[in-house]
Amino acid sequence: MSDAAQPTAAEVRAAAEAVKTALDHHLAAVERRTGDDDVAVYDAFNALAAAAEFYDELLYDRYDEVTPFEIPGAEDSLPPYTGPEEPNALSVLIRRDYAVVEPPRLLAQAQRIADLDQDERGGSAAVVGSSVHAALGVLFGEYEPDEIASRHTEFGLEEGDSTLWVTASEELPEAGEWLGAPFDDADPQLVVCRFDVSAVFDEDEPDEEPARLAADSS
Repeated sequence: MSDAAQPTAAEVRAAAEAVKTALDHHLAAVERRTGDDDVAVYDAFNALAAAAEFYDELLYDRYDEVTPFEIPGAEDSLPPYTGPEEPNALSVLIRRDYAVVEPPRLLAQAQRIADLDQDERGGSAAVVGSSVHAALGVLFGEYEPDEIASRHTEFGLEEGDSTLWVTASEELPEAGEWLGAPFDDADPQLVVCRFDVSAVFDEDEPDEEPARLAADSS
């Protein structure tokens, strides 16, 4: 940024005062909290995040300095819960990422499963060959996702990020209603709790497990 476009010292000071005001409002909202899904707390949090980010930008532009703290933006948190107080149904949304790091191991394990299945049922065994697609079909057709998650290294897979959302609803959808697009209707405002696992949470803490548990309804 050029000198002409730099914020003035007064503008930086005003931004700092705005952060102080936002801190006071956030604390007041927390003190008056009426529940885990209090909209006032959520709004005050976002206002504080915006004020802090703006101050940080002006501070850097004017003095080439940064703040020693970071407040996550609104996109990093769930919106307030707006679902039923006592849900009659729930949905569990799961995503797990894997890297195929040892294709030969994956292919061999899938062929072993196919051969065992052929021995038990008779008939001809599926031939996996060199098809990773076929191997994955055999693997996920044989084991539940949780078992694959616990034994992923056996199958030549490496874990990536994963997340599990538990959402509430008044009643179960009609049979087959969402099968064509299972995740399109996922509403963050209906999330009762969520559990995230990612190595990114522990990049600065190598001595701890690379996992984060987030149970949040606000």
